Amino acid sequence: MFIETETTPNPQTLKFLPGRTVMEIGTRDFATPEEAEASPLADAIFGLGDVTGVFFGSDFVSVTAAPGTDWSVLKPDILGLLLDHFSAQMPLFRQGSASGFSVPAEDAGIDDPADADIVAQIKELIETRVRPAVANDGGDIVYRGFDKGKVYLRMQGACAGCPSSSATLKNGIEQLLRHYVPEVTEVRAV
Repeated sequence: MFIETETTPNPQTLKFLPGRTVMEIGTRDFATPEEAEASPLADAIFGLGDVTGVFFGSDFVSVTAAPGTDWSVLKPDILGLLLDHFSAQMPLFRQGSASGFSVPAEDAGIDDPADADIVAQIKELIETRVRPAVANDGGDIVYRGFDKGKVYLRMQGACAGCPSSSATLKNGIEQLLRHYVPEVTEVRAV
């Protein structure tokens, strides 16, 4: 088994591609060791130390390291864990844990029913244009709401905390949404 590694726009995050499906449906973000306890793989990666985030995408695992971490030391350990995990076909989540199920993110609760058509357009653009591009960078983006022209999105994986994420939101996603949905005036991260 060969696991490819790619850099991401976030210098603290590397994207690992095991050459097989990681998550059948949805994504899963682990921001703390406590959250990672639901997954033997995420738990083991956090157990290496200097890891501040693990993200499972459809066909990749992104790992975020603490500032100042030497990737030349951490990367081989992560590759070893991934190789062992996927070669042994171990489960991604612990048995009896609901963590393996993908549940669509709840909206922020601020969508006005009168904006249903606008929200549908925004969600379709995010699903078809934005999420695939963000996944290429080792992350994900989740719709959280629309209120008075403002779109609220949550960044995950390599995109969370990335130095260029605010530029991505403003110069990429905001321009795209404003072009196709004139009612959009601003995009904000939550």
